[in-house]
Amino acid sequence: MDALSLPRPAWMTEDLVLLEEQARRFMAAELVPDIERWQADGIMDRAAWMKLGAAGLLCAAIPEQYGGAGGSFAHETVINREFALAGLDSIGAPLHSGIVAPYILKYGTEEQKKRWLPKLATGELVGAIAMTEPGTGSDLQGVKATAKKSGNGYVLNGSKTFITNGQHANLIVVVAKTDPAAGAKGTSLMVVETDGAEGFRRGRKLKKLGMDWADTSELFFEDVKLPAESLLGEQEGQGFVQLMQELPQERLIVSTAAIGMIERALALTIAYVKERKAFGKAIIEFQNTQFELAECKSEATIGRVFHDYCVERHIRGELDTVTASMAKYWLTDLQGKIVDRCLQLFGGYGYMDEYPISRMFRDARVQRIYAGTNEIMKLLIARSL
Repeated sequence: MDALSLPRPAWMTEDLVLLEEQARRFMAAELVPDIERWQADGIMDRAAWMKLGAAGLLCAAIPEQYGGAGGSFAHETVINREFALAGLDSIGAPLHSGIVAPYILKYGTEEQKKRWLPKLATGELVGAIAMTEPGTGSDLQGVKATAKKSGNGYVLNGSKTFITNGQHANLIVVVAKTDPAAGAKGTSLMVVETDGAEGFRRGRKLKKLGMDWADTSELFFEDVKLPAESLLGEQEGQGFVQLMQELPQERLIVSTAAIGMIERALALTIAYVKERKAFGKAIIEFQNTQFELAECKSEATIGRVFHDYCVERHIRGELDTVTASMAKYWLTDLQGKIVDRCLQLFGGYGYMDEYPISRMFRDARVQRIYAGTNEIMKLLIARSL
């Protein structure tokens, strides 16, 4: 599925091409046939996580010594783009592999890495990160959840909402205050193994505008007793800094989903207008259709080149917060714009749920909200002026 006719970026090595082909075949055979059922059920099968792990498509950038594939962020990007091209927009694997696992790899103790990363790589553990609370949204400094010292461990209290992988996750990184009086410096990341954890409760799977089979949920922590080893790393009060350091990668992951959906939308729309006829000729023959798709392809090409540039910079360790914010804001805005224009070319059929473009229109909307709203992205960019 290549609607843009671009050469492969320089960072796309031979092993990444092979990974791309492997991931595409696996998803087509093992995941795509289940999308309709997951859509009807409102949730992905838990077994799909184990399939992904067995195929080596979880934690691709985690070193082999911790059970991962030993790749780089480039490997994660290839896999995440294939998720988008396959229409697996609701899948929580990019967060699991590209956000949760790196927190443990970069900030965890050696014991924590050996304990949790291998099981994340196999899918035995499903990861989530619990940042957002009902009253905080993008204001991470304002979280109310607390992890208070108790004996040799902690007692965790609080509620979280909009949590991706919320129904399946059994390893949750929770943003909490270990020193509520210290503001951002009193924030820590607590890792909760939920199996058998008294006081932990999953709330409802939230009904949403889109992402129907993503198990976005409420989570509740009521006097959950945690051992001292649940503190990510060795020092309290590092949570806010840890969050800020990882946000550029999170925003780049969202950007990959955006450009992947854009490419899929264009490919599906071009195929549709070539076969659909109106007034005795194919829709592609109308000048308006040609002009609309010419603009979409041009803008998508610019977006893909910028995305690939950002990936290259991140692989080299040079992607800054401002550039990542530009990618997240601009590409998700473009995603909404292009998917909307593509849906219009489908006419009435574009509004029907059985046509993928209809679901893409709904699924795209949240991209401008999570990982920091696009308004927050503009504030971050403005600080560089």
